[in-house]
Amino acid sequence: MKLKQQQRGLTFFGLLFVGIFLAFAGVTLAQVVPTYVEYMAVQKAAKKAAEGTTVAEVRAIFDKAAQIDDITTISGKDLQIGKQGNTVVVSFDYAREIHLVGPAYLVMKYSGSSQ
Repeated sequence: MKLKQQQRGLTFFGLLFVGIFLAFAGVTLAQVVPTYVEYMAVQKAAKKAAEGTTVAEVRAIFDKAAQIDDITTISGKDLQIGKQGNTVVVSFDYAREIHLVGPAYLVMKYSGSSQ
């Protein structure tokens, strides 16, 4: 007597669901990665700008670095500049919104400092 083997695997609807989920995740990831790359460039520019001695000089150094690295989200006027002892500290925070679908947005909040 032969026993029936039970089939294993995904149904068509399961495969369709997995495919749609992977496509959505891929599109979202493709929009998130550039914001993170820009955040890393902002972090690098803030550390370079901390070499300045005056507020105007710090902002000018940041703006030059932003122009080179194509930073469009934040500029020198958006920086918080202070001193900790004899060291200039440059800090920043900003948010990026990524439209997902309909009224849904993914909000990425970035913050950092030169220290």
